[in-house]
Amino acid sequence: MKIPDDDISEKPPRAAKLQGFVIRAATPDDAEAISLLANLPGYRFGTLRMPFQTVAETRKWLENPAPGANRLVADLDGLVIGDIFLGPNSGRRRHAATLGMGVHDDFDGRGVGSALMKAVLDIADNWLNLKRVELTVYTDNQSAIRLYEKNGFVTEGHFKDFAFRDGRFVDAYSMARLKG
Repeated sequence: MKIPDDDISEKPPRAAKLQGFVIRAATPDDAEAISLLANLPGYRFGTLRMPFQTVAETRKWLENPAPGANRLVADLDGLVIGDIFLGPNSGRRRHAATLGMGVHDDFDGRGVGSALMKAVLDIADNWLNLKRVELTVYTDNQSAIRLYEKNGFVTEGHFKDFAFRDGRFVDAYSMARLKG
């Protein structure tokens, strides 16, 4: 039986990969731009950040980073459209680091997260010789989970009622990527 053409529903085309942005180290001068990014509803929904992050709060952790921390941003002509953090551990956990990231609501699904992930995993593998990179991700953040899996992360655990978000408790996965 032939289905009439007007009954076929197709997925809308995916937005084209974004061109022209650069990945660079974050600086204290990025405090306002990163605060604006962090206060976007979609960005914040996927993170543990509270609403209304101030420029002063952002500037404080940019000026006083944790030892060995690497914070990168995706910069499109002066607009910060994504950021990523790699925080190495110390002592008996110095082989591991924690990762956190987010992408501007208007640029999600356009390759920004992939570029940030590629840059930070290069640092982890080729400069810090990290064996393990860890993260947590809300179980309903399917686009982030796909990005992490594409980059070798596997789910190691399921945290029930991990965080309080938007008026209710939500679950999260613990994911990690182990290098050879």
